Amino acid sequence: MTAPSPDSGTSGTPGTPGTPGTPPTAATAARIDIPGGREVTHRDVAANGARFHVAELGDGPLVLLLHGFPQFWWTWRHQLTALADAGYRAVAMDLRGVGGSDRTPRGYDPANLALDITGVVRSLGEPDAALVGHDLGGYLAWTAAVMRPKLVRRLVVSSMPHPRRWRSAMLSDFGQTRASSHIWGFQRPFVPERQLVADGGALVGQLIRDWSGPRLPEEDDVAVYQRAMCIPSTAHCSVEPYRWMMRSMARPDGLQFNRRMKRPVRVPTLHLHGSLDPVMRTRSAAGSGEYVEAPYRWRLFDGLGHFPHEEDPVAFSTELVNWLKDPEPDR
Repeated sequence: MTAPSPDSGTSGTPGTPGTPGTPPTAATAARIDIPGGREVTHRDVAANGARFHVAELGDGPLVLLLHGFPQFWWTWRHQLTALADAGYRAVAMDLRGVGGSDRTPRGYDPANLALDITGVVRSLGEPDAALVGHDLGGYLAWTAAVMRPKLVRRLVVSSMPHPRRWRSAMLSDFGQTRASSHIWGFQRPFVPERQLVADGGALVGQLIRDWSGPRLPEEDDVAVYQRAMCIPSTAHCSVEPYRWMMRSMARPDGLQFNRRMKRPVRVPTLHLHGSLDPVMRTRSAAGSGEYVEAPYRWRLFDGLGHFPHEEDPVAFSTELVNWLKDPEPDR
C-alpha cells in the first residue's frame, strides 16, 4: 500500500509548528523557526529515488546533521547556529519518512537509508561531509562511513554504538535488551503506530521526558515533536528501521549487513554519550573504537541523558566545533 503524500492534510502557516486543532502537515512541521531569529533556508533535494527536506544555515565545509527517534531536523536547532557561527555549512536533513521528506512504502533498511544520506551530500553539490548523527541517525552515520568512505570527511556519533556493538548488546546483554524495550515493542504490527499518534502524540512526549537526564525539555519543544509524529504515515515510517534491525538479525540480508560492517571506519571519529542515557547504556556504546582505524575520541557527558545535544547544547556544540576544527584529533 502506498503511503499518503507528506503534504496531505490542511496546510498551516509556514514558519510555525502548526495551529492547535489543525491537522499537522509536513510543511508546518518541517519549516519552523529556530531560536535567535536566524533565517534558515528550507528546501527539498532529490537523492536515492526520493525527496528530502533539508534546513541549512551558514557557509563553509559541509556538516550534515542526522536526527534520531522520535525527532526530526529541528532537534539540531542549536547546533545549526553554532556550526554556522564557526564557519561551517550546517545542514540538518529529515530522514526518509519523517518531517518534510518523502514517506515511501519501502526502503527503511540501514543500507538504503545510508545511501539516502550520501545521496543528499552529492545533491548539495559537495565532495564530502562531516556526518553528525544521533540515535538512529548515528547508526546510519556509522553505516555511511563504511559504505561510502570517500563521501565522509569526519564522523560524529551521539548516543549510539557501532552497529555491530549494538547487535551484540541487543542479543547478549539483558540490561541493554531491557533498556531497549521500546524497540521490541515496535515489532508488533499496527499497534506501535496507533500508540505513537494517540492523544496527539502523548507517547512521544513521555518517551522524550523519560529518556532525558535531569534537565527536562521545555513543554513547547516536546509539543513540536508530538505534532510532527502525527503527520500521516510518520509513525509507521519511524518504526520501520527498527523492525528491520530486529527482524533481519537471523535473515540473510541482516547477516550480510553485519558482515559488511566489519570493514573499519577510516575517518576521524568523535563518539559522544550521556552518562545517564537510559536507552543506550554506556557499556554498550563504549568500545566502538575497535571498529575505527583512525583517530577516535570518546567523550562522556556527565549528568546527561539520551539527548545531550538538547539537554546541554552549549557543551555539546563546543565539543563538536572544537573537534571539527582540530586538524589532528587525538586518538
